[in-house]
Amino acid sequence: MAWIETIGYKAATGKLKAIYDRVKGPGDNVDNILIAHSLRPHTLEGHMTLYKYVLHHPRNRLPKWLLEAVGVYVSLINSCPYCVSHHSSGLKRLLCDDMASNEIISALRKGRPAAASGSLSPRDIAALDYVMLLTKSPAAVTQVSLDKMRDAGLSDGEILEVNQVAAYFAYANRTVLGLGVNTEGDDIGLSPTNAPGEPDDPDNWGHA
Repeated sequence: MAWIETIGYKAATGKLKAIYDRVKGPGDNVDNILIAHSLRPHTLEGHMTLYKYVLHHPRNRLPKWLLEAVGVYVSLINSCPYCVSHHSSGLKRLLCDDMASNEIISALRKGRPAAASGSLSPRDIAALDYVMLLTKSPAAVTQVSLDKMRDAGLSDGEILEVNQVAAYFAYANRTVLGLGVNTEGDDIGLSPTNAPGEPDDPDNWGHA
């Protein structure tokens, strides 16, 4: 599960148990990336707040599948198979189009988002090109880098969304890779969500 001591759901008490009860999925499953925080429940709480607000907030304007694609791309660049596995599955679930999902993931694996031009718009490709630059060479990002996204149709608020999701996944990748977190026992592709027809709630952390 990880290279450090962890506390699973059944052994959890107090604050940790309360957070686990908020994030758990079917069968009391808690993702290993979250269990990795178990010795410091306050960082687990911070991680989940950041994750939910950056990737799953109702006031985001970009489609969730594109934000998942951003996460997959960052994780591929950082060679983090854990996050690639989880969020490739999430991308497929949200896009509801296996052919398009596979085309996008294949293009991202090649480092060429434009190769999925049949499934990605010029706006999507511009966002993902920025993600590559930000992830591989953050000091090389300039105002021109943002102008390219504006020219492709992204608003400044949407650029901020892309930036924050890419930055979150850099953090998540380093959490996973730095602690040896693996997918053993995880339910792949679950995410914080709401019941069908219910409005998004940024404080709902339950996984389904």
